[in-house]
Amino acid sequence: MNQAQQTRISKFLSLHLRHRPELLGLVLDAEGWVGVEALLTACSRRGFPLTRPQLEEVVGSNDKQRFAFDASGTRIRAQQGHSVPVELGLVVQTPPPELYHGTVAAALPAIWQHGLRKMQRHHVHLSPDEETARRVGSRRGQPVLLAVHAAAMQADGMTFYQSGNGVWLTEQVPPQYLRELPS
Repeated sequence: MNQAQQTRISKFLSLHLRHRPELLGLVLDAEGWVGVEALLTACSRRGFPLTRPQLEEVVGSNDKQRFAFDASGTRIRAQQGHSVPVELGLVVQTPPPELYHGTVAAALPAIWQHGLRKMQRHHVHLSPDEETARRVGSRRGQPVLLAVHAAAMQADGMTFYQSGNGVWLTEQVPPQYLRELPS
């Protein structure tokens, strides 16, 4: 499968496993899981045929590891980024001293005024390194990188979680914990 096909499938899965499972007639359980066979059947019904080997390739090769199978391999879910109610069972963790967020210049006025907000998602997503944040920011244009003073946030009582794919999550990042990195 080529990169364009993988991207197309990944975007399709993101829409339905993070935001709109009902469009496929799926119901996620409380932790965001859905049966693999139910997903594959629903994809076919929707005119988006997907095989188990294709699904495994997308899950295994996705650079952000957006999706995960359960231990039995019979269920799948998005690792984070949901706008539908799910409980991912995340445990509070100590973040590294600094984390990163990629965005675009057009978003900076709101960020400097309000900080990073989760919007329709459950958490603000932060990257463990500059390169990942740069890739995230470049999805919408020329990236702007922000450093997040995670240690200071935690010292001030804010909590952090880390998803199964290494993305750091928090409720919000007030502007005083942010600084723009040179491009």
